[in-house]
Amino acid sequence: MASVTIRNVKKSFGALATIHGVSIDIADGEFVVLVGPSGCGKSTLLRMLAGLEEISGGEILIGPRVVNDLPAKERDIAMVFQNYALYPHMNVADNMGFALKLKGADKAEVERRIKPAADILGLTPLLDRFPRQLSGGQRQRVAMGRAIVRDPQVFLFDEPLSNLDAKLRVSMRSEIKNLHQRLGTTIVYVTHDQIEAMTMADKIIVMRDGRVEQVGAPLELYDRPANTFVAGFIGSPSMNFVHGRVEETGAGQGGAFVTPEGHRLPLPAGLSPVTPGEMTYGVRPEHVRIADGGIPIEIEVVEPTGSEVMVGARLGGQPISCLFRDRLSLRPGERIPVAFEQASSHIFQRDTGLRIRTQAEGAARH
Repeated sequence: MASVTIRNVKKSFGALATIHGVSIDIADGEFVVLVGPSGCGKSTLLRMLAGLEEISGGEILIGPRVVNDLPAKERDIAMVFQNYALYPHMNVADNMGFALKLKGADKAEVERRIKPAADILGLTPLLDRFPRQLSGGQRQRVAMGRAIVRDPQVFLFDEPLSNLDAKLRVSMRSEIKNLHQRLGTTIVYVTHDQIEAMTMADKIIVMRDGRVEQVGAPLELYDRPANTFVAGFIGSPSMNFVHGRVEETGAGQGGAFVTPEGHRLPLPAGLSPVTPGEMTYGVRPEHVRIADGGIPIEIEVVEPTGSEVMVGARLGGQPISCLFRDRLSLRPGERIPVAFEQASSHIFQRDTGLRIRTQAEGAARH
C-alpha cells in the first residue's frame, strides 16, 4: 500500500491545456473517487497517474517516489478499465495470472496468487471458462481479480461499472467497497456517476474543466457544497436553485430572501453577514415540505415510486423539485403551499456561484 501525491499537475495537448495545476493528497489505504462531467479531465488525470499519459508539468508521487518518468509497469499500480480488456482466447485463470507469468513467476506462484483472489470475488467455479461464457458482471470481477493477484500498492479504476445495467451496478458497487475493506489498498476511482461517488468513497474530488472544485468526505460535499456546481452535481435528484434577492441581512437574523414574485424566505440559520443584492437560494428536494401558509407552487409532474413521491413544479417562473416521503395524492395543475427547511438551505453568490458560509464554518477555519 502507498499514499499518492499529485502536485500542481498540468496537461496540455499542443496549445490546448486540459489539466490546470491540480494538487491532490491521497492517504495510504484511502478510497478516493474523482467525479465530474464528461470532459472534466478525471480520466486524463488517472491515466497520468498510471503512466499511460505524459504529464506537462508538476509531480506525481506514489509513496515517496516521484514517478513522472517511470513507465507504467514500474509504478506498482494495477488498473481496471471500463471495457474489461480481457484476452478472449484465455480462460479466467490464465487472464488473472497473465501479468505474473510475464514477470517470470512460476506456475506454483501463479496458482498461489490466483486462489485467494478467486475466492474473494466468487470466481473459483469459473476459472476454466472463457470471457465469452461470462456475464458482464463476471467479466468485471475477472478484471478486478487480475489486478488483485499483482498485489499492487495502488488500484486505479476507470469507470469500471459504466457498461453494466443498473441492477448489476448496485451489486458491483458493494463488491468493490467490500474488496477495499478486505484488502485495505489505496484506490483511485474515476466515475461520472455521483451516486457511485457518494456510496463508495472515503473522499470525493469534484472536477470541472481540468480543475478541482472541492475535496471532502461525501456528506461534507452534500451538506456544505463550495459552490453551485458542486451543489448541483452532488445529490440525486439535484439541488433546487431559486434566483432572487437578499434583503436586510444581519448574521442570519431578520434577513430574508425575496423571490421575483415577492415571496419571502428565511435565510439559512447562522448565515454570515452578506451584502444585500442578487443571490441564489439553494435547497434540496427532500428539504421541501408541504406547510400551511407556505409559498404556493404549481405541480407539473407527479412521479410516485412507492416509498416516496417526486414532484416537478414551478415556483413562479422557476422550476422546483420536491421529494416527499409520504404517499400523497397530488395531481398536475394543483397548487400546494411549501416551506424550505431553514437549517438545510444555502445562499450562493449570483456572480461567482460561491456558497456563503455560516458563522460557525467561518470560525472553524480560524
